[in-house]
Amino acid sequence: MSDTPGAQVPGPLSHLHVLDLTVARAGPTCTRQLADMGAGVIHVASPRGGFLPGSDTHNLQRNKRSISIDLKNAAGRDVFLRLADRADVVVENFRANVKHRLGIDYATLSARNPRLVYASISGFGQDGPYASRPGVDQIAQGMGGLMSVTGPPGSGPWRAGIAVSDTAAGTFLTQGILAALIARDRTGRGQWVHTSLLESMINFMDFQATRWLVDGEVPGQAGNDHPTVFPMGTFRTADGYINIAAMLRWDAFVEALGATEIAADPRFANFESRTKHRDALMAACEARLVAKTTDEWVSILNEAGLPCGPILAVDEVFEDPQVRHLEMAQPVVHPVDGELDLVRLPLTFSETPASIRSAAPLLGADTERVLVEHGFAEAEIATLAGSGAISLGSAAFDK
Repeated sequence: MSDTPGAQVPGPLSHLHVLDLTVARAGPTCTRQLADMGAGVIHVASPRGGFLPGSDTHNLQRNKRSISIDLKNAAGRDVFLRLADRADVVVENFRANVKHRLGIDYATLSARNPRLVYASISGFGQDGPYASRPGVDQIAQGMGGLMSVTGPPGSGPWRAGIAVSDTAAGTFLTQGILAALIARDRTGRGQWVHTSLLESMINFMDFQATRWLVDGEVPGQAGNDHPTVFPMGTFRTADGYINIAAMLRWDAFVEALGATEIAADPRFANFESRTKHRDALMAACEARLVAKTTDEWVSILNEAGLPCGPILAVDEVFEDPQVRHLEMAQPVVHPVDGELDLVRLPLTFSETPASIRSAAPLLGADTERVLVEHGFAEAEIATLAGSGAISLGSAAFDK
């Protein structure tokens, strides 16, 4: 029997069986992506709990089933090992040494199941001087350089408004898992693939990191302006702000503004001089832009072929006509919280669609059903539950 909740059209990963040992955000982001693409993901929770509270659970645990196993219990560990024998992928984000202490590390599982792809996220890497440290997103934002380039110039460090390193690490691990599965098709063997919040954060620094590595330049804060090209940034309008990227079509931008005086100013004659005099150019542009509303300028500038857009609050995002057309919010029904809207995976497949097939499970609700599917007898399940090795959770299935 498949581990995947029913869907009208199977997703591209519907043949895969995934055991999800992850907690918090980075690891669950990875397994949610796999689940959205159809993989049968079984979240393995401790009987003492395992989900983030509130909306985070709905966001991160959808499309999964939940079982409850005490991995510190010898019998519970044996249950997990039996499940891992049939898995394609195991994903974990413990501190680097925890999986070894529990006896569920890659070497142990791979010896039993050589085709297994074992995937790990840590704060700082699986070895090295920081390997045993706990890590969370904001620590990685600071250590990876993001907070040094975010915010207005001279304002001190600023964190990004989202958990960038968590999302980056989860997404990179998804890519690594898919690559390891492709390699398995060629070699017949799985492998261990791992990343960390710190590695992912540094990689996401992208051109800012390269400015240092290649050019020897330490990037600083640039606020809402692009750090290396101008004009590209946030400008005032009559009723708020607008983002404009005018650097590649300067003449069209000046014409759309109706600003012949800007075009004639020698300070703005070329790219280098416009960047050198960016404060004066910003003031001159805003003197024109404040004459019309953001909506008016969005229409005028897009008509002129200039990238621009409004700055929306989150509630406004989901009312935007293009976002509604893209159906970024997808409905799902939760057994306790009722109908909810969740953000879908931002990928479209023409033949094997990703989907939100089921709401987040109740913690441990699928323990009995999953164990039966994996060959456990009902008497054995009852004994395991009685010993505390497993918990039957919020709801045993109706036989």
